[in-house]
Amino acid sequence: MSINAAITGVNAYLPDDVLTNADLEKIVETNDEWITSRTGIKERRILKNDDLGTSYMAAEAVKGLLKKTNTKPEEVDLVIVATVTPDYFFPSTANLVCTQVGIPTIGSFDILAACSGFIYALSTGSQFIESGKYKKVIVVGADKMSSIIDWKDRTTCILFGDGAGAVMLEPSTDGHGLLDFRMHSDGTGENHLIMKGGGSRFPASHDTVDNRLHYIRQEGQAVFKFAVTKMADTAEDIMTANNLTGDDIAYLVPHQANKRIIDATARRMGVGQDKVMLNINKYGNTTAATIPLCLFDYESKLKKGDNLILAAFGGGFTWGSAYLKWAY
Repeated sequence: MSINAAITGVNAYLPDDVLTNADLEKIVETNDEWITSRTGIKERRILKNDDLGTSYMAAEAVKGLLKKTNTKPEEVDLVIVATVTPDYFFPSTANLVCTQVGIPTIGSFDILAACSGFIYALSTGSQFIESGKYKKVIVVGADKMSSIIDWKDRTTCILFGDGAGAVMLEPSTDGHGLLDFRMHSDGTGENHLIMKGGGSRFPASHDTVDNRLHYIRQEGQAVFKFAVTKMADTAEDIMTANNLTGDDIAYLVPHQANKRIIDATARRMGVGQDKVMLNINKYGNTTAATIPLCLFDYESKLKKGDNLILAAFGGGFTWGSAYLKWAY
């Protein structure tokens, strides 16, 4: 029998501290109307404790996931964490999550594909299930974007928030689970969305700190145009390949970067607003965490057999989509 990797549980963690548009008005020259009309964001969560990194949020999401799915830590075969804000370059954030959760010495690793990271990690984790090698794989999308934000840059500080979402993957032989996926990249987008400092090309130094290279930089117009096209392209491509129309889709699960990008993707797919998962107004852009956070927020509305299209676009550039049939 054919084996698919099915999501059998989803959980999330969001910091308690809320940063509203009104709060940002006191930090940079901006206002609520400008932010809302251009992005759809009203507030975002911030992990304010300087001693806590992305691994803390990811581990909290995984702890809740194990409880929801009645899974013992020793039953987990693999943990994959998608993030652009790892606690350290090494050890990997996934290693730290396993230790914090009490998961024994299994394989674990990070995936860095920016805002497309969760789709990349979901597609990767699914291969271990489909091969029959593993029975329980945890995939996490988590980012502490506040740690790489320049709070003097009003073009980026309004966009991002912190959070984590996690899913459990298990084998399914009844046609549910991940049925198809797409992954793409284009390195010519390098300088449009980037954090230059800290890597091997520009190691940390007085100059990189003085020039504020350790913060995210974005050329908004270029990124917007590319994102609108590519996110819609990959969503339409996977629907066409699987003979799906907008009527067949229960929900579009889009990366939550910008409400206008989401709307453009939905129009291209022929999907009405009632079929679009949306929480950007509450959380902003949490990068690799946006899609699992959507699944968590909408979990109670999902029915077994629902067709979902996941779509994302991120720095690199990277973009991708996934078609899955909800399993519970």
